[in-house]
Amino acid sequence: MTTAHHLATIDALRARGSGNGPDSPMAVLATSEDFRDDDGTRRALAEDQYEAERDGLAALLTARWGPPTALDLWPVLERSLAGDSLAEPWSTLAHHTAELSLRRADGRWIGLGISRWGEELPLQLLAVVTRADPP
Repeated sequence: MTTAHHLATIDALRARGSGNGPDSPMAVLATSEDFRDDDGTRRALAEDQYEAERDGLAALLTARWGPPTALDLWPVLERSLAGDSLAEPWSTLAHHTAELSLRRADGRWIGLGISRWGEELPLQLLAVVTRADPP
């Protein structure tokens, strides 16, 4: 997928409903191959590629809405695993990615992150649009 396609997906997310609660629009913009039987080389290349895609997309979003802030989701994950009830989409996102590039525009939060589940599992480039404030 291209950066233009990713931008179109984010615009479509922004156009959907209210972006509140569990129905918050979230999209997987890209998914890599899995990394079974990999010596780490393919995964490292894929991580570089996904980070470059995220950063290129973030630069375009910055041109539209200003610079992002980094949101560390590890504390949110820890609270979720401890049984705290947390607002969506933040609890779900914390189970996918450790950090989001986050900006606010038109009353909504727009976030980009990379899901890194495990050494053998695919990477995913994620986007989320929500009105729910981060924890």
